[in-house]
Amino acid sequence: MKGDYQDLVDEISALLGAPATLENRDFRLIAFGAHDSDDDLAMDPVRTRSILTRQSTAAVRSWFEGFGIARATGPVRIPAAPDAGVFRGRVCLPVRYRGIVQGYVWLLDQEPGPDAAALAAAMEVAQRIGLLLAEEARAGADLSREFLAVLTAGRGWQQDMAVAALRVALGPGGEGPHAAVCVSPWPGEAPASVPGAAAVCVVPPRGAGAQEPRPGGGGPAGPSLAVLIRLRGTDPLAPALTAISRLMPGAAGGAGAVTGAGGLGSGSGPGGGKARTTPGGAKEGAPVHPTGSATGSATGMTAGVSDPVRALTGLPAAWQQATAAARAAAAGPRLGPVAQWSAIGPYRMLASVAEEALDDPVARALLGPANPELARTAEVFLDCAGQAGRAAAALGIHRQTLYYRLSRVEQLTGLDLDEGEDRLLLHMALKATRLHG
Repeated sequence: MKGDYQDLVDEISALLGAPATLENRDFRLIAFGAHDSDDDLAMDPVRTRSILTRQSTAAVRSWFEGFGIARATGPVRIPAAPDAGVFRGRVCLPVRYRGIVQGYVWLLDQEPGPDAAALAAAMEVAQRIGLLLAEEARAGADLSREFLAVLTAGRGWQQDMAVAALRVALGPGGEGPHAAVCVSPWPGEAPASVPGAAAVCVVPPRGAGAQEPRPGGGGPAGPSLAVLIRLRGTDPLAPALTAISRLMPGAAGGAGAVTGAGGLGSGSGPGGGKARTTPGGAKEGAPVHPTGSATGSATGMTAGVSDPVRALTGLPAAWQQATAAARAAAAGPRLGPVAQWSAIGPYRMLASVAEEALDDPVARALLGPANPELARTAEVFLDCAGQAGRAAAALGIHRQTLYYRLSRVEQLTGLDLDEGEDRLLLHMALKATRLHG
């Protein structure tokens, strides 16, 4: 295959009368033509580094992509920029297959430059290179790169291109409903295979060298494992449960330990409808306590499952849901270690509006290390919808003790727990602390 690329690069060099280099879409060198020129400018620092190290730096990549080469369908002329190490202008021939950029052929620009007929012939050769690159990607790719690109690409054309590339790589398997699963924190590399998975990748934590902003964010701590599940059959949840049981032995307990999974196919929304039985016989809508020696809680790992999406364009949003559910499972023991987005209640909103921990001044004193019992009392009281009898029973204390503690909460926070908005503010602050704790 490499010999085929070299022959095609040499063919382009002959057509245009200039040495050509071929890089893939990640700017990694694949093949290059012979350089026999005495012109010192023919081997500027950028081209020299590309050939010697077989790749370009992120800064060089960003600079060239700024000229629109990833979207171009024809040759692009790029001017010289000595400050950037580009002493000679370039002509870039985008290498595409079915509209998806697979790589780039680079030539040094020269006056008067190649004529239109020669460029057209060279673009035809570039199309043949694109076919080879696409076939090679399909033959040997595990789709982790394409899947990761969809989850980490910025909005707009970058995300559109990433989704299109994943769709081509998936082929017919790209049609139909999918769900995203997030397992976090994930140590090490992605597993070689996961039952029912169409693609698997490890998503680095925010700020860990990612080149683009990550719309979905990371899990509770460290890298997260992302799994793209193809949903099939009468019980769409089954493939996700199978995958989770493989990734977190004991976490699914063989009984589908996913809270509120009705949203994956039963048509019931959060809290809607009756609990139904999962494939292993457990009732959904209530926590399942898994058995086994390597549970998610024992390892600190939690998992989140998104609602199904009908089109691959919905994957970034599905990943946001899955990461929010994984974070909620870590924050709320009654939810986890595996939770579905539609069943995590207020954490759905908190995960989307609060990227960092909330630090409202009225709750700061209550949330300090000196008052853990008061914070717990307030949270249980609010979880019980302000019903004193239920809260006292849940806490195992007398009603008068509850009332005393609540009065202390009001003194510390300055809130009036008879007011709905004050209750809402305190409840959000307490839940957000769990989410980001």
